Amino acid sequence: MTTRVEQRQRTETRILAAARRLFGEHGYDRTTIRAIATAAGSDPGLVMRYFGSKEKLFAQAAAIPADGPVEGSPEQIAEQLTAGLTQKLADDPAVALAALRAMFSHPEAADEVRSAITAQQRQVAEQLPREDAVLRSGVIGALTLGLVIGRHLVRLDGLDADPDEVMAVAGPLITALTTA
Repeated sequence: MTTRVEQRQRTETRILAAARRLFGEHGYDRTTIRAIATAAGSDPGLVMRYFGSKEKLFAQAAAIPADGPVEGSPEQIAEQLTAGLTQKLADDPAVALAALRAMFSHPEAADEVRSAITAQQRQVAEQLPREDAVLRSGVIGALTLGLVIGRHLVRLDGLDADPDEVMAVAGPLITALTTA
């Protein structure tokens, strides 16, 4: 027997998945609560009750999951960053697309993405040798963002390859930047 809490969690999960897909496909302005509810097999009133507003739903749908801590030797950091980027390239692009489209149309979303990337860059830079560590971690952040945008949003030729193939090219760059 399913409890109310479990039912609510399943409904919220369906709504959030539908919101990610629709925000990713159509952007914030062209996505309606009614369309999200329909795609989730729910009611618009329920969407509003669970999430409060379109803005709050969007914030959850477009939130970029935080990467775990990046730590260790420069070689270990390179491995962690490479594995994280491989995962971002392999993941269902719904979350990435919602966040990326939002970046270009909503300053708050751009601030959130910048904040998440900057936090990781600073964490990496603190552990890298040499005085240009901030610059090198910034290049890694730009490479990561560029590959995710190029693959999931712009769909650049070549970046539709298997993530391991992409990382066979990009991984050595990350290693060189962390171990330089």
